[in-house]
Amino acid sequence: MSMTLRIAIGSIVVGLVVLALKTLAWWLTGSVALMSDALESTVNVATAIAALIAIRVAAKPADRGHPYGHHKAEFFSAVLEGVMIIIAALLIMREAWHGLMAPRPIEAPMAGLMINGAAGALNAFWAWVLITRGRALKSPALKADGHHLLSDVWSSVGVIGGVLLAVATGWTVLDPILAGLVGLHILWQGWKVTAHSLSGLMDEAVEEKTLQQIRDIISDRATGAIEAHDLRTRHAGQVTFIDFHLVVDGQTTVDDAHAICDRIEQSLQAKLPEAQITIHVEPEHKAKHSGVLVI
Repeated sequence: MSMTLRIAIGSIVVGLVVLALKTLAWWLTGSVALMSDALESTVNVATAIAALIAIRVAAKPADRGHPYGHHKAEFFSAVLEGVMIIIAALLIMREAWHGLMAPRPIEAPMAGLMINGAAGALNAFWAWVLITRGRALKSPALKADGHHLLSDVWSSVGVIGGVLLAVATGWTVLDPILAGLVGLHILWQGWKVTAHSLSGLMDEAVEEKTLQQIRDIISDRATGAIEAHDLRTRHAGQVTFIDFHLVVDGQTTVDDAHAICDRIEQSLQAKLPEAQITIHVEPEHKAKHSGVLVI
């Protein structure tokens, strides 16, 4: 079982534990704000399951129907997660409105807040795991899940502070107001997750730092060629797709041109192990005198 898959399964377990703790906190206090926090955790569980399914699909090898692989499945999971976050935010805001119209007193606040705080601490730890490992494993699904959990942590901090203030002042109306603010925050996070994932589905190029590294490797390792132009990149999950035209002297043999391409591919894959590279070799009269010049 891959590391990505093990982490995805761990997210489901952590999500269920956090959901149970936050639901208990809500049951003890009757707080609308704590209810909104618990409701977001139901989304955490659902999206963790979606991420697990997407990661399993993305890991399938290329086949006749999908010659480039199934890597984009993780982006679909991240989009679904963003949409579900937005739906949860709207449900929270609806409950906040009902609570604002009929404020209720908060019962057993300290016990509920301590339990909610424990759930928030667990979420904070797991968000760190997801974001750091998601970056290392180049998994959009894990990174999206981690950023969602991180927004949940900040929501929990705000909820705990707000409920304490409502109890201290006796202003029960603060509880539904706080729930509404949590809903707005979650709505914004959902939009960001969705927008980022859609950019991946639209074949967005790699970030500028990675693109410059690719350019540098081509320039350094293409000795014997003249230039490389029409460099294009895109990413899908853990895979980076790179293609470009390599201009060589017209007298270069096929074997020599192939050796140059092999050297470039080996160096690129040493930096980007999952890279899939396509190089189109052209004679010197096709040079554009732009793009990547060979050192």
